[in-house]
Amino acid sequence: MADISISHPPMEQLQDLEYCIDSNPPWPETTLLGFQNYLLTLGTTVMIPTMLVPLMGGSNGEKIRVIQTLQFVSGLNTLLQALFGTRLPTVIGGSFAYVIPILYIIDDSSLQKITDPHDRFIHSMRAIQGALIIASSIQIILGFSQLWGIFSRFFSPLGMAPVIGLVGLGLFQRGFPSVGECVEIGLPMLILLIGLSQYAKNYRPFRDIPIFERFPVVISMLAVWVFATILTGAGAYNHRPARTQISCRTDRANLISSAPWFKFPYPLEWGPPTFNAGHAVAMMAAVLVSLAESTGGYVAASRLAIATPPPANVLSRGIGWQGVAILLDGLYGTLTGSTVSVENVGLLGFTRVGSRRVVQISAAFMIFFSLLGKFGAVFASIPFPIFAALYCVLFGLITSVGISFLQFTNMNSIRNLTIVGLSLFLGISVPQYFDNTLATSGRGPVRSDAGWFNAFLNTIFMSPPLVGMLVSVLLDNTVDVVKAKRDRGMPWWVKFRTFRGDSRNEEFYTLPFNLNRFFPPT
Repeated sequence: MADISISHPPMEQLQDLEYCIDSNPPWPETTLLGFQNYLLTLGTTVMIPTMLVPLMGGSNGEKIRVIQTLQFVSGLNTLLQALFGTRLPTVIGGSFAYVIPILYIIDDSSLQKITDPHDRFIHSMRAIQGALIIASSIQIILGFSQLWGIFSRFFSPLGMAPVIGLVGLGLFQRGFPSVGECVEIGLPMLILLIGLSQYAKNYRPFRDIPIFERFPVVISMLAVWVFATILTGAGAYNHRPARTQISCRTDRANLISSAPWFKFPYPLEWGPPTFNAGHAVAMMAAVLVSLAESTGGYVAASRLAIATPPPANVLSRGIGWQGVAILLDGLYGTLTGSTVSVENVGLLGFTRVGSRRVVQISAAFMIFFSLLGKFGAVFASIPFPIFAALYCVLFGLITSVGISFLQFTNMNSIRNLTIVGLSLFLGISVPQYFDNTLATSGRGPVRSDAGWFNAFLNTIFMSPPLVGMLVSVLLDNTVDVVKAKRDRGMPWWVKFRTFRGDSRNEEFYTLPFNLNRFFPPT
C-alpha cells in the first residue's frame, strides 16, 4: 500500500502566492512591480515593429512611432481589460500571431508596385488597419453576445490543461534559440535570473522586503543591460555579422536618436484605413488564434492570481473587450493585434504577486513612456536576448500551470493520457511542420491560388494553443464522454461555469462602479 503521507491532494488555489487578485503590496513595492511588468512588455513591443516596418518601406523614425503607438494602445487596452473585461491581472499587448496575415498584406502586388518607400509604408499601414478593424468584429460578437461563454461549456480541466500548456510551450522558439543569438548576454541573464529568484530569494538585505524574490527581473535585466552597453561601447561588436549586431548592440536601429521628445498617438494618424475582403479574411485567422491564446492566458492568470477559473460570462466579457482592443489597434495603427501577454502572466507566479493593481500601474507606465519618446526609446534599446532569457523561465512557468490542472483529473486513465499526449504532441508538431515549410520555401503548406485562403489556414495551423484546443476539446467531448465525466474533472469544474456557482466569483469578477446593475451576470 502506498504511503499516503507523501501524497498531495488537489488544491484549487496555489498556497505560496503572497498577494491575490484583490490584495495589494505597499505602494512603493506596487509601483516597482508595475515598472517590472512594463519592462517585460518591451520585448514584443519592440520586436514586431522592428521586424515589419522595414518590409513596408518605413524608416527608423516611422519604426519608433509605431513602437510608441503600440505601447500606448497596449496600456490603454490593459486598463480596459482590468477594469471592465475579465478583471484579471493580465497585460494586453501585441501578438506575433498576426505576423503571417500582415506579411500577406505587405506582399500584396498592389502595394509592392508603389515605388516610393514612404508611400508604400503609409498604404501598407492603412491596409493593415482596415483588416484589423473588420477582423475585430469576430471577438466583439463572440464576446458580447456570450457565444464564447456558451462554447466554453465544452471545456474541462482535461481539455484546458494542454491548451494552457501550449500557450507557454508553443513559444519555445522565442526562448533559448533567441538567447543563442547573443549568448554572451543571454546566458548570463538566464543564470542571474535563476540565481536571484531561486537561490537568493530568502536573502533580504533591506529588512523584511524580499527584494530578490519580488524584483529579480528588474535587477538582472538592468545589470545585464549595463554589461551589454559596456560591450557595445568598447567596440566588441564593431566587426561582427549584421545579425549579431542587431541582437547584441544597445544602440541598434537608432531608436533613441529617431524618437521625438514628446508624441501623443491619436486614431487614424496614418490616414483613413483601406478595406480589402481578402486582407480581412486572412486577418480573421489571427483573431481566432488570439482567441485561443487569450482563453488559455485568462485561465492561467486566474490560477496565478489565486482566483477561481473565470465563469463563462466573465470569459465572454473579456473576449469582447479584447475585440475592442483589436479595434483600437486598427484605429491607432499599432501594426499588430492584441492578445494576453503570456510573459506577464508568468511573472505573476514568478514574483508570487497576483495583484490587479500592479498590472494597472504597469499600464500607466506604458502610457507614460509612450508619450515621452526619448525616455521610452532608452528602455526599448534593451537587446532582445535579454528578454529571451526571461521567456525561458516565464513561458516554462505557464506550461507547468497548464499541467497543474491535470491534478483534478484521473491521469491513471488511458483515455485521458491519450487525449493529453496527442493534444500536446500535435500542438507542437503541426505548427512546427507549417513553420519549417514556410522557412524553407517562403510559402506555407497551403498553396492554393487564393492568397487570403493560404494566409488564413497557415495562420491557424501555426498556432500551438489553437491546434491543441481543436484536438483536446474535440476528443474530450466525443470519446466516452458519459463514462469519463468524473475522470475529466467535471465535478470540480462545473461549479465555476456560472457566476453564481461559487461565492468567491463576486469578490473577484464584479465590475467596478456598481456596473453589475446594468450588466448583470448571465
